[in-house]
Amino acid sequence: MLNKKESLLFLFCLSALFFVSSTAQAQELASENKQYLSVSHENDMFGGDSDRYYTSGVRITWFDSDIEVPPGIDMLADKIPTFDLNDKTFTFYTFGQNLYTPADIRVRAQPQNDRPWAAFLYGSVGLATPSYRADNSLSHVDELEFTLGVVGPEALGEQSQKFIHKHISDSPIPQGWDNQLDFEPGFIVSWQRRFPFEWEEQFGPVHARLEPNLSASLGNIRTNIGAGATLVFGSDRELDTPTRVRPAIPGTGIFLSQDDTFNWQLFAGIEGRLVGRDIFLDGNSFSNSHSVDKEYTVGDLSTGISLFYDDYRLSYTFNVRSKEFKDQDEDSIFGSVTLTKRF
Repeated sequence: MLNKKESLLFLFCLSALFFVSSTAQAQELASENKQYLSVSHENDMFGGDSDRYYTSGVRITWFDSDIEVPPGIDMLADKIPTFDLNDKTFTFYTFGQNLYTPADIRVRAQPQNDRPWAAFLYGSVGLATPSYRADNSLSHVDELEFTLGVVGPEALGEQSQKFIHKHISDSPIPQGWDNQLDFEPGFIVSWQRRFPFEWEEQFGPVHARLEPNLSASLGNIRTNIGAGATLVFGSDRELDTPTRVRPAIPGTGIFLSQDDTFNWQLFAGIEGRLVGRDIFLDGNSFSNSHSVDKEYTVGDLSTGISLFYDDYRLSYTFNVRSKEFKDQDEDSIFGSVTLTKRF
């Protein structure tokens, strides 16, 4: 049986192996194909100028259409209903960290009616498959992601937040990390289906489309189902909305705009979720820890802008998330900044 340090080392090595493997293969293909590196940072300071609840999320993802599906992942994917591998499937690898705190980070004790202190450090492997109609038009895109990570001190939430507050944001130093959730390995299997061109129309130089979506996640970290839609206006039909830290309105790390051109995109979306489990509210699965009475229905409203030039996309998303637990004072407001580089 692995102890905490050995479990953390195993997960870190697994994530590193995925990343190094994908990067090496991508470099070999760079002269023939285009790959994408996407970096997202979500923070309540970018939207609501606060420091509470879901306070920070970082997600770094490498996308490539020609990387072979890792051994074992294709077998798992075959077991998932509605998901099919084909010659258009692309693979992506992600490394990320999420931070969650009570409303007042200056209080050393754990408030009984507020959410637990928690962090989640994770790595994941994902697959995305486009499906086409008989006339060769795009019908929908399925995405499947397998995530392994850790909750607890080993997720390095305290170190991350204190470093940022001391050296970058000049915010109050958080005092309550001694109360964070206990160590627990975690997994999530996530699926989503997007219908990018369910409705579309051209208004002069502006292209408009409506993208409905369905999603589901299963795991000891998070279990939920959701549905929503995104309305997109842009200068080019082939532009897509940016990827985000889960759970979120779906996007992608890929864009197909022409080289040496400037493009823009405005988008607004809504998503509702039924939440069966959220470790960051329900507490640890196998040990006693602080918890709160969660809301079983949670909604997101998002709006944002993306600017494209040549091989770069810079996006900002403003997000309002409804209350996630019974005694939450107000909705969570946060912003997301994503930079994507095409190779």
